[in-house]
Amino acid sequence: MTQDANVGNRVRTRPRKRFYPFNAEQTINLLSEFGPLVTMFVVNALYGINVGTWALIITTGMAIVAMLYIFHRPPIFPLIASSVTIIFGALTIITTDPMWVQIKVTIFNTLFGVFLVSGLWLKHNFFKYVFGKTFHYTEEGWNKFTWSFAIFFLFTAVANEYVRRTFHDEQFYRILGYEMSGVNVWILFKVAIVLPVSGLYAWVITRLMQKYRLPDPVHD
Repeated sequence: MTQDANVGNRVRTRPRKRFYPFNAEQTINLLSEFGPLVTMFVVNALYGINVGTWALIITTGMAIVAMLYIFHRPPIFPLIASSVTIIFGALTIITTDPMWVQIKVTIFNTLFGVFLVSGLWLKHNFFKYVFGKTFHYTEEGWNKFTWSFAIFFLFTAVANEYVRRTFHDEQFYRILGYEMSGVNVWILFKVAIVLPVSGLYAWVITRLMQKYRLPDPVHD
Protein backbone atom coordinates (compact mmCIF):
# COMPACT_ATOMS: atom_id res chain seq x y z
CA MET A 1 0.00 0.00 0.00
CA THR A 2 2.87 2.37 0.83
CA GLN A 3 4.48 1.78 -2.56
CA ASP A 4 1.16 2.36 -4.34
CA ALA A 5 0.64 5.56 -2.37
CA ASN A 6 4.09 6.81 -3.33
CA VAL A 7 3.39 6.08 -7.00
CA GLY A 8 0.09 7.94 -6.72
CA ASN A 9 1.81 10.92 -5.14
CA ARG A 10 4.37 11.02 -7.93
CA VAL A 11 1.61 10.98 -10.51
CA ARG A 12 -0.34 13.73 -8.74
CA THR A 13 2.72 15.94 -8.26
CA ARG A 14 3.99 15.55 -11.81
CA PRO A 15 4.24 19.08 -13.26
CA ARG A 16 1.71 19.93 -15.89
CA LYS A 17 2.93 20.73 -19.36
CA ARG A 18 2.92 24.47 -19.93
CA PHE A 19 1.29 25.36 -23.24
CA TYR A 20 1.71 29.15 -22.92
CA PRO A 21 5.11 29.85 -24.53
CA PHE A 22 6.19 32.89 -22.48
CA ASN A 23 6.92 33.50 -18.83
CA ALA A 24 5.75 36.62 -16.97
CA GLU A 25 8.78 38.71 -17.90
CA GLN A 26 8.55 37.84 -21.60
CA THR A 27 4.81 38.58 -21.60
CA ILE A 28 5.33 42.03 -20.05
CA ASN A 29 8.08 42.75 -22.58
CA LEU A 30 5.76 41.90 -25.49
CA LEU A 31 2.91 43.96 -24.05
CA SER A 32 5.21 46.93 -23.46
CA GLU A 33 6.24 46.88 -27.13
CA PHE A 34 2.90 46.29 -28.83
CA GLY A 35 0.36 47.62 -26.31
CA PRO A 36 1.17 51.27 -27.12
CA LEU A 37 0.95 50.50 -30.85
CA VAL A 38 -2.55 49.07 -30.45
CA THR A 39 -3.56 52.19 -28.54
CA MET A 40 -2.07 54.40 -31.24
CA PHE A 41 -3.97 52.47 -33.93
CA VAL A 42 -7.34 53.07 -32.26
CA VAL A 43 -6.74 56.69 -31.26
CA ASN A 44 -5.20 57.60 -34.62
CA ALA A 45 -8.25 56.20 -36.44
CA LEU A 46 -10.57 58.28 -34.24
CA TYR A 47 -8.69 61.55 -33.71
CA GLY A 48 -5.73 61.73 -36.09
CA ILE A 49 -1.96 61.24 -36.00
CA ASN A 50 -1.07 63.90 -33.41
CA VAL A 51 -3.46 62.59 -30.77
CA GLY A 52 -2.53 59.04 -31.73
CA THR A 53 1.16 59.83 -31.20
CA TRP A 54 0.39 61.38 -27.80
CA ALA A 55 -1.42 58.14 -26.93
CA LEU A 56 1.67 56.21 -28.05
CA ILE A 57 3.99 58.31 -25.87
CA ILE A 58 1.75 58.19 -22.79
CA THR A 59 1.16 54.42 -22.96
CA THR A 60 4.86 53.83 -23.60
CA GLY A 61 5.64 55.83 -20.45
CA MET A 62 3.07 53.77 -18.56
CA ALA A 63 4.72 50.59 -19.86
CA ILE A 64 8.10 51.73 -18.55
CA VAL A 65 6.63 52.47 -15.11
CA ALA A 66 4.88 49.09 -15.08
CA MET A 67 8.11 47.28 -15.97
CA LEU A 68 10.04 49.06 -13.24
CA TYR A 69 7.28 48.35 -10.69
CA ILE A 70 6.91 44.67 -11.57
CA PHE A 71 10.58 43.75 -12.01
CA HIS A 72 12.10 46.31 -9.60
CA ARG A 73 14.81 46.90 -12.18
CA PRO A 74 15.00 48.43 -15.64
CA PRO A 75 14.64 45.66 -18.26
CA ILE A 76 17.33 46.78 -20.71
CA PHE A 77 15.92 45.93 -24.13
CA PRO A 78 12.30 47.09 -23.61
CA LEU A 79 13.57 50.21 -21.83
CA ILE A 80 15.80 51.13 -24.78
CA ALA A 81 13.02 50.41 -27.29
CA SER A 82 10.48 52.41 -25.27
CA SER A 83 12.83 55.38 -24.87
CA VAL A 84 13.49 55.46 -28.63
CA THR A 85 9.70 55.30 -29.22
CA ILE A 86 9.17 58.35 -27.00
CA ILE A 87 11.90 60.34 -28.79
CA PHE A 88 10.62 59.59 -32.29
CA GLY A 89 7.02 60.10 -31.14
CA ALA A 90 7.96 63.56 -29.89
CA LEU A 91 9.55 64.33 -33.28
CA THR A 92 6.29 63.35 -34.98
CA ILE A 93 4.32 65.73 -32.73
CA ILE A 94 6.79 68.60 -33.25
CA THR A 95 6.96 68.19 -37.04
CA THR A 96 3.40 66.81 -37.51
CA ASP A 97 5.03 64.19 -39.73
CA PRO A 98 4.18 60.51 -38.95
CA MET A 99 7.32 59.47 -40.80
CA TRP A 100 9.33 59.74 -37.58
CA VAL A 101 7.24 57.17 -35.72
CA GLN A 102 7.32 54.86 -38.73
CA ILE A 103 11.00 55.14 -39.58
CA LYS A 104 11.95 54.57 -35.94
CA VAL A 105 11.30 50.85 -36.48
CA THR A 106 13.54 50.74 -39.54
CA ILE A 107 16.39 52.58 -37.83
CA PHE A 108 16.12 50.81 -34.48
CA ASN A 109 15.77 47.28 -35.87
CA THR A 110 18.63 47.80 -38.34
CA LEU A 111 20.96 49.22 -35.72
CA PHE A 112 20.01 46.54 -33.21
CA GLY A 113 20.57 43.76 -35.74
CA VAL A 114 23.99 45.19 -36.57
CA PHE A 115 24.68 45.59 -32.84
CA LEU A 116 23.91 41.91 -32.20
CA VAL A 117 26.18 40.78 -35.04
CA SER A 118 28.97 43.11 -33.86
CA GLY A 119 28.66 41.71 -30.33
CA LEU A 120 29.06 38.18 -31.65
CA TRP A 121 32.11 39.25 -33.66
CA LEU A 122 33.63 40.82 -30.53
CA LYS A 123 32.72 37.76 -28.40
CA HIS A 124 30.26 39.74 -26.27
CA ASN A 125 26.84 38.13 -26.64
CA PHE A 126 24.21 40.74 -25.75
CA PHE A 127 21.33 38.30 -25.26
CA LYS A 128 23.42 36.13 -22.96
CA TYR A 129 24.19 39.19 -20.85
CA VAL A 130 20.56 40.35 -20.69
CA PHE A 131 18.70 37.02 -20.50
CA GLY A 132 21.38 34.81 -18.94
CA LYS A 133 19.49 34.67 -15.63
CA THR A 134 16.21 33.76 -17.34
CA PHE A 135 17.45 31.21 -19.88
CA HIS A 136 20.38 28.81 -19.53
CA TYR A 137 22.00 27.70 -22.78
CA THR A 138 25.39 26.51 -23.95
CA GLU A 139 27.70 29.01 -25.66
CA GLU A 140 26.79 27.53 -29.05
CA GLY A 141 23.13 27.87 -28.20
CA TRP A 142 23.44 31.54 -27.22
CA ASN A 143 25.33 32.29 -30.43
CA LYS A 144 22.71 30.63 -32.63
CA PHE A 145 19.93 32.31 -30.65
CA THR A 146 21.53 35.72 -31.20
CA TRP A 147 22.27 35.14 -34.89
CA SER A 148 18.67 34.15 -35.52
CA PHE A 149 17.31 37.26 -33.85
CA ALA A 150 19.82 39.52 -35.61
CA ILE A 151 18.58 38.21 -38.96
CA PHE A 152 14.96 38.56 -37.81
CA PHE A 153 15.48 42.20 -36.77
CA LEU A 154 17.10 43.04 -40.10
CA PHE A 155 14.28 41.31 -41.97
CA THR A 156 11.59 43.24 -40.06
CA ALA A 157 13.46 46.49 -40.72
CA VAL A 158 13.31 45.82 -44.47
CA ALA A 159 9.62 44.83 -44.27
CA ASN A 160 8.79 47.94 -42.23
CA GLU A 161 10.50 50.21 -44.73
CA TYR A 162 8.68 48.55 -47.62
CA VAL A 163 5.26 49.11 -46.01
CA ARG A 164 6.17 52.66 -44.99
CA ARG A 165 7.19 53.61 -48.52
CA THR A 166 4.33 51.76 -50.23
CA PHE A 167 1.43 53.19 -48.18
CA HIS A 168 1.57 56.99 -47.97
CA ASP A 169 -0.01 58.95 -45.12
CA GLU A 170 -1.83 61.43 -47.35
CA GLN A 171 -3.57 58.65 -49.28
CA PHE A 172 -6.36 56.26 -48.30
CA TYR A 173 -6.47 52.54 -49.04
CA ARG A 174 -9.25 50.00 -48.89
CA ILE A 175 -8.09 47.15 -46.65
CA LEU A 176 -10.40 44.31 -45.62
CA GLY A 177 -13.42 46.40 -46.58
CA TYR A 178 -12.30 49.45 -44.57
CA GLU A 179 -10.83 52.71 -45.80
CA MET A 180 -7.56 53.43 -44.01
CA SER A 181 -4.86 56.07 -44.20
CA GLY A 182 -1.31 55.01 -44.93
CA VAL A 183 -0.38 55.35 -41.26
CA ASN A 184 -3.22 53.09 -40.15
CA VAL A 185 -2.22 50.51 -42.77
CA TRP A 186 1.28 50.62 -41.31
CA ILE A 187 -0.02 50.23 -37.74
CA LEU A 188 -2.28 47.38 -38.86
CA PHE A 189 0.76 45.72 -40.44
CA LYS A 190 2.63 46.02 -37.13
CA VAL A 191 -0.24 44.74 -34.99
CA ALA A 192 -1.81 42.11 -37.25
CA ILE A 193 1.34 40.74 -38.90
CA VAL A 194 4.52 41.70 -37.04
CA LEU A 195 3.06 41.02 -33.58
CA PRO A 196 1.82 37.45 -34.20
CA VAL A 197 4.83 36.58 -36.38
CA SER A 198 7.20 37.86 -33.67
CA GLY A 199 5.39 35.87 -31.00
CA LEU A 200 5.35 32.72 -33.14
CA TYR A 201 9.01 33.16 -34.06
CA ALA A 202 10.06 33.63 -30.43
CA TRP A 203 8.04 30.54 -29.44
CA VAL A 204 9.54 28.39 -32.23
CA ILE A 205 13.13 29.48 -31.64
CA THR A 206 12.74 28.93 -27.89
CA ARG A 207 11.53 25.38 -28.54
CA LEU A 208 14.38 24.72 -30.99
CA MET A 209 16.88 25.98 -28.42
CA GLN A 210 15.90 23.30 -25.90
CA LYS A 211 18.65 21.00 -27.19
CA TYR A 212 21.19 23.60 -26.04
CA ARG A 213 19.58 24.09 -22.65
CA LEU A 214 21.61 23.64 -19.48
CA PRO A 215 20.15 22.53 -16.13
CA ASP A 216 18.83 25.42 -14.06
CA PRO A 217 21.26 26.43 -11.31
CA VAL A 218 20.39 25.19 -7.83
CA HIS A 219 19.97 27.99 -5.29
CA ASP A 220 20.53 27.36 -1.60
